[in-house]
Amino acid sequence: MDAFCELSGLDPLWDWNRTWYTDKPDLTECFQNTVLVWFPCVYLWLLAPFYALHLYCHDHGRISVSSLCTAKMVLGFLLASFGFVEFFYILLERSQEIQNHMVFLLSPIIRSLTVVLAICIIQLERIRGCRSSVFLFLFWVLAVVCSLVPMRSKILLDISNDLVRYMAFFSYFSLQLAQLFLCCFADQPPEGKTVVVKNACPVQDASFLSKILFWWFTGLVVKGYRTPLEAKDLWNLREEDRSNKIISDLEEEWTTECAKLQQLPDQAQILRKLQKEQSSGFCLLRTLARNFGPYFLTGTLCIIFHDIFMFAIPQVLSLLLGFMKEEEAPLWKGYFYATLMFLLSCLQSLLNHQYMYTCFTVGMRVKTAVMGLVYRKSLVINSASRRTCTVGEIVNLVSADTQKLMDFVVYFNAVWLAPIEIALCLFFLWQHLGPSALAGIATVILIFPLNGFIAKKRSKLQVQMKYMDGRIKLMNEILNGIKILKFYAWEKAFLEQVLGYREKELKALKKSQILYSISIASFNSSTFLIAFAMFGVYVLTDDKNVLDAQKVFVSMALINILKTPLSQLPFAMSTTMQAIVSLKRLGKYLCSEELKEDNVTKTPLNGVLIDNGTFSWTKEGPPCLRRINVRVPKGSLVAVVGHVGSGKSSLLSAMLGETEKRSGNVSVKGSVAYVPQQAWIQNATVQENVVFGREKQKTWYQRVLEACALLPDLNILPAGDSTEIGEKGLNLSGGQKQRVSLARAVYRKADIYLLDDPLSAVDAHVGQHIFDKVIGPKGVLRDKTRVLVTHGMSFLPQADLILVLVEGEITESGSYQELLSRHGAFADFIHTFASNDRKESITEAATGDTNSTNLQGMEPMSDIDEEQIPEDLGKLTEVDKARTGRVSFEQELENNYTITHLSPPARCSLINMPSFLPFTYWASLAYNYWLSLWADEPIVNGTQIDTDMKLAVYGALGFAQGIAIFGTTVAISVGGIIASRHLHMDLLKNVLHSPMSFFETTPSGNLLNRFAKEIDAIDCMIPDGLKMMLGYLFKLMEVCIIVMLATPFAMVVLLPLAILYAFVQSFYVATSCQLRRLESVSRSPIYTHFNETVQGASVIRAFGEQHRFIVQANKRVDFNQTSYFPRFVATRWLAVNLEFVGNGVVLAAAILSVMGKDTLSPGIVGLAVSHSLQVTGILSWIVRSWTDVENNIVSVERVKEYFDTPKEAAWKVEGSSLPLAWPQTGTIEFQDYGLQYRKGLDWALRGITLKIQEREKVGIVGRTGAGKSSLALGIFRILEAAKGEIYIDGVNIAEIGLHDLRSRITIIPQDPVLFSGSLRMNLDPFDAYTDEEIWTSLELAHLKNFVSNLPDKLNYECSEGGENLSLGQRQLVCLARALLRKTKILVLDEATAAVDLETDTLIQSTIRQQFEDCTVLTIAHRLNTIMDYTRVIVMDKGHISEMDSPANLISSRGQFYCMCREAGLV
Repeated sequence: MDAFCELSGLDPLWDWNRTWYTDKPDLTECFQNTVLVWFPCVYLWLLAPFYALHLYCHDHGRISVSSLCTAKMVLGFLLASFGFVEFFYILLERSQEIQNHMVFLLSPIIRSLTVVLAICIIQLERIRGCRSSVFLFLFWVLAVVCSLVPMRSKILLDISNDLVRYMAFFSYFSLQLAQLFLCCFADQPPEGKTVVVKNACPVQDASFLSKILFWWFTGLVVKGYRTPLEAKDLWNLREEDRSNKIISDLEEEWTTECAKLQQLPDQAQILRKLQKEQSSGFCLLRTLARNFGPYFLTGTLCIIFHDIFMFAIPQVLSLLLGFMKEEEAPLWKGYFYATLMFLLSCLQSLLNHQYMYTCFTVGMRVKTAVMGLVYRKSLVINSASRRTCTVGEIVNLVSADTQKLMDFVVYFNAVWLAPIEIALCLFFLWQHLGPSALAGIATVILIFPLNGFIAKKRSKLQVQMKYMDGRIKLMNEILNGIKILKFYAWEKAFLEQVLGYREKELKALKKSQILYSISIASFNSSTFLIAFAMFGVYVLTDDKNVLDAQKVFVSMALINILKTPLSQLPFAMSTTMQAIVSLKRLGKYLCSEELKEDNVTKTPLNGVLIDNGTFSWTKEGPPCLRRINVRVPKGSLVAVVGHVGSGKSSLLSAMLGETEKRSGNVSVKGSVAYVPQQAWIQNATVQENVVFGREKQKTWYQRVLEACALLPDLNILPAGDSTEIGEKGLNLSGGQKQRVSLARAVYRKADIYLLDDPLSAVDAHVGQHIFDKVIGPKGVLRDKTRVLVTHGMSFLPQADLILVLVEGEITESGSYQELLSRHGAFADFIHTFASNDRKESITEAATGDTNSTNLQGMEPMSDIDEEQIPEDLGKLTEVDKARTGRVSFEQELENNYTITHLSPPARCSLINMPSFLPFTYWASLAYNYWLSLWADEPIVNGTQIDTDMKLAVYGALGFAQGIAIFGTTVAISVGGIIASRHLHMDLLKNVLHSPMSFFETTPSGNLLNRFAKEIDAIDCMIPDGLKMMLGYLFKLMEVCIIVMLATPFAMVVLLPLAILYAFVQSFYVATSCQLRRLESVSRSPIYTHFNETVQGASVIRAFGEQHRFIVQANKRVDFNQTSYFPRFVATRWLAVNLEFVGNGVVLAAAILSVMGKDTLSPGIVGLAVSHSLQVTGILSWIVRSWTDVENNIVSVERVKEYFDTPKEAAWKVEGSSLPLAWPQTGTIEFQDYGLQYRKGLDWALRGITLKIQEREKVGIVGRTGAGKSSLALGIFRILEAAKGEIYIDGVNIAEIGLHDLRSRITIIPQDPVLFSGSLRMNLDPFDAYTDEEIWTSLELAHLKNFVSNLPDKLNYECSEGGENLSLGQRQLVCLARALLRKTKILVLDEATAAVDLETDTLIQSTIRQQFEDCTVLTIAHRLNTIMDYTRVIVMDKGHISEMDSPANLISSRGQFYCMCREAGLV
């Protein structure tokens, strides 16, 4: 190259004396004209083929020629032409001696050809739809940077010699700058892709520069600063982040992986199951890696380059300190090192945040993917697998476990990168301190096992997750069965169960936090410990080993780098371990057995055919149906009858393919509609429930409502069919829910109808109406195939075929007459109940549905015109709302750590905290300053004096800091746990003290979210955030003091930087806090929808609506991600901006140190610069931890929302003189009693005055909405009296505690609710009765035989909601509860609706015998059950219209007589 340059009369390529050893540095002309010109060209030519291939593989559509593209092309042609002109100019001017100007001749032609290549790339990018080019941006940056040196040279030289070439150079440089400027903007979207997306994410329109600096996010930050952000302000998700795109790509691969798992070698059953569970987690990871790995690798590349720059900084610091020692060194070198350090810091920041952005984006997509897979799985999981995991556990999979996977994505690279970083640090330390660096390695080796041991211990304490799972599962059941808890006054028993779980959880958490505090103390002291060991060994091994500034502070900078991987590695390993556990849990669930598609075959045969079928609920379990042979012809009505638990519902499940088919065939022709025994109602409007995803056909819709007897109910509802139904149909009665469920099926116009006892929950006259209008031979379904499970004898004669089930086998089948003529069991049964059959016929009783705990207050709306219904009139559930505005730090402490809120130990720990913290950082400041004094100690005869004393002081200060750190972290942790315990207890007590209306209007998802996610945040995230925030705040003060000690003039720079910092922070915190709130609010509907879907999966499958529910779930997840995405980008935006502020401090400290070279010692400069290098991280972490604390305080805010909700009356009244045996007689007296569901609404009951004597049996009848159930609600004070009083045994019930009242009277409710736990717990949660008493009650409830045959008898585990018992058996358990309590007053609310007639007769006789000396109030649905009662009350529109003995009422020929006549009783 030198010879080539000499040909053109230039200097050699490189000259150290001209470039480095001089006061005025410059590069040789040869270097300027060759290397600086050719380097950008080589970059472009070498990488262009690979880039072209990349563009070829990624086609985003063609971009039409825009003004930006035109400008780039014009500038490109001008630049190319400049080179060609220069080439020809030299060729003409120097044609005689051309060989002497080869450098000047070649450079412009290479440059021009490269620009032509750049023009071609611009066009290729346009054709392939690339809007912003990183490749060309870097090319133009290189071109401009390489032109800076020649430009400086040309400015310094005399330009008069060759004016034309100078002008040409400056014009060329200007055009390059213009090209670089244009590269900072993005082109327009490709043709055909310009779909106008409302509120599209600006990252799609951002240029490369905007993307790496996150400037595209500034608009939202400014908007959030001006006004609190709302959901409508957030951007829509990008296509690649949407559920639909992510899951469609992933699902296919996961199905393939699952299929491979199913083909595992058929070893012993248990071994195979274990192997499958172990493999499933790994398979899930592999599937996720295939889908998200390539994008994740781009982030990994960023972190690798980040590490290269990170290790370059201490080397530059070493050069800077070397420069400070050299008295003759020219100043430009100092400025060069300072600038280089600043640039390296900036590049390091940019790359780090690109990496973090990539990780969080991948994490977000993983969360979407896993949620989608879990949701889809919940729609196909079979009953055996479903019973192994409760709704709470499934919700935990999509909340806690997905979070663990997101953390894993962020920290995964640290697992392999941290050891490499540690090795590099120790290598560079060896270079500075020689073998003494081994002492540092020894310290690291000692710290590692300690932290490994702590991590292992903490992972064992992860049982807190198990306790949390148990607590959430129990809370879910409490919220589902809250009505029963209130009726039975069981809140206290369940409260203690929850608190039991909570105590165990907090005990594990406390141990974990103390261990974590040891870990934090050892990590924060690790810098000191490593330095102490290395410096100690270094100075003690040889007197000639002296510590100068270069050795000390370069080592300290390296140790500070070492600290990051040291702290990250255990956390990364712990996160990885947790992620592996979560992957196994998810894999196990996602690989659990699914319903087999071949359970039911779709055939051209008519109707339903089961050929020699044997079915069970689990593969291993006993068959629930045996030797089933059924042929249901097209258009026929088949009735299925049998005792409770005989397998009637199982038969329908077999037809739906819900059970495990052991043998035989099931064939079904056409579409199916299914009405389950327990109505599944969505939290949506009545209309949405009926239409169920189909278009509304007005005429057919009205016909369906009329046939299902829903029109009278719609007149009562406040907004007609636009009224929102609460979760699980809370604000509808049992009959109304069942009719809505039936209407949904009828509206579907399916070919086959499977009806599981839909008439049991409705009143007799309504039941007859429905049978006539819907199911029967003249109903709307007359031409359809119908299979009806029923206990109603009156419907059987009209059935084409009757199947009699006994213990899972069809014992008889045939028409009604055929079965009677055979004189079998069925005929005996019919004759036994002939009287009941006659009495129950036609309409049993025109009693109307119970109005349930209809706390919405169903206001009549007959006068309201349909079009004028206000939008929120029928609204019931309150959507989780996000608060607005910031949470002040004072409010944080008031909210969470308020001293008055805490017990003495917590107060003590928080009072000690302020004394520990400053001491921690004064100790740190002192030992660092001591180190700088030591480094400046003069060297006499190659040694330093008093090294032992210096080392001892250094050690004492460092160890003092470590102890103080431990004290601080323990104080914060313990204080946080105690505060958290109080908050959880207050939340639990407040929720359980809330009235029923609260649970009707608050979705359980919202409440579960408070008990799961928000309490978890208060447990762990707030104390951790507080530790971090206070730690970094004091560290920042320490750095500022050190920098100002070194260069007081730095105050001038630090002040504007502090103002800029405060400005950026205020913008960020306002936006971030609101985004956190919006994200929290949008999370609840996901869990509510999951909950709803899991419970109604069989209905969704039967109707074939899986796709629609999946779309709904996707929408909810996407809506949540729209606030999560900007939330993590906000953190990156902040960090990039703040780290530039921090890098400004580095530059200021370095430049000011260079300027004060003559007055400053190397020790103090080393101290100041090495500490300023930490500022970037510190600033960023302060705001992030501050924001985390402020964001997580939102959790406290959200928990405390339920502290101020309306509460019921006190459970116990202090000083109450209520006798223990009250009520002794059971007299009930109503005095002018009135009831309203809400103030301002019509009276549900008015002017009720009546006295019920002891031992009296009273039946309460009336049509829908007459106020029958309202009476029961009044007696139990589920609703408080609006006027008047109720006296029981002369005691005004309004003056005693709710538990005193509810525990002394009993109700057998309409919906039998059981909780997961033992059968004994379900009967006697307080352990108040002996086993003998329980067995007696079971015997009287006709359950003794059943329970005796159970494997664990009384300890038999009931599954969630008692799903492993039939509905009838659950109803009998409720009867056993009542028999066990045996109070003087019993209220029956449609208590025998779900049982067959034979069992009903047994129950009625039991009630008559066992409650003979009690007062019994029956809300009657079968009039024959109350004909022998002493009195009947006929309710009408909230008042008593008739009241007398049944005989007298019939003889008076009033309303009751009409009902009896309709029922065929007279």
